[in-house]
Amino acid sequence: MRETPEELEELQTLLDASLSRSTPHLRSIVGGRTLTAEQLTRILTGMRTLALSTVTAKGEPRISGADGHFLHGRWHFGTARGAAKARHLAARPAASVAHMRGEDLGVFTHGTVEILNPRDGESAADWPDLLAYFKDFYGHDAFDWDDDVVYYRLHPHWMTVYATDFGKLTAG
Repeated sequence: MRETPEELEELQTLLDASLSRSTPHLRSIVGGRTLTAEQLTRILTGMRTLALSTVTAKGEPRISGADGHFLHGRWHFGTARGAAKARHLAARPAASVAHMRGEDLGVFTHGTVEILNPRDGESAADWPDLLAYFKDFYGHDAFDWDDDVVYYRLHPHWMTVYATDFGKLTAG
């Protein structure tokens, strides 16, 4: 868990607000079967597989997989600079991600991406720390980190969590 108390508070506010403005149908499913921000950050450590949804220039949805890292209360993910999803996100930065573990956990997020390491332009202020994390996770020589990959942070405007049993999610 890498979140500060302020980041946990911000995440909890987002989770509460998102659920409160959800449809009655969704609230009937998720209500009473959700997690706190602190619980969520305890289980979303390391790499988590995401289903990432982007939109084409014609407005058609596209879904693909991505390695997701939940850091500081936000999803971070990368792809090849030449990937279709990189083109989609460069033109239309709205995205949705889902992380699911069978019927035990679902984390659903909608927001806007920030490019952390643009090829032309200034990197995010925390990119050096994030890059160190990614290099430690994947290996320093896994990619040409400047030219091969682009990393994103999803700034959520909506996020909800469905979890049937927190204890089951934390059991070894």
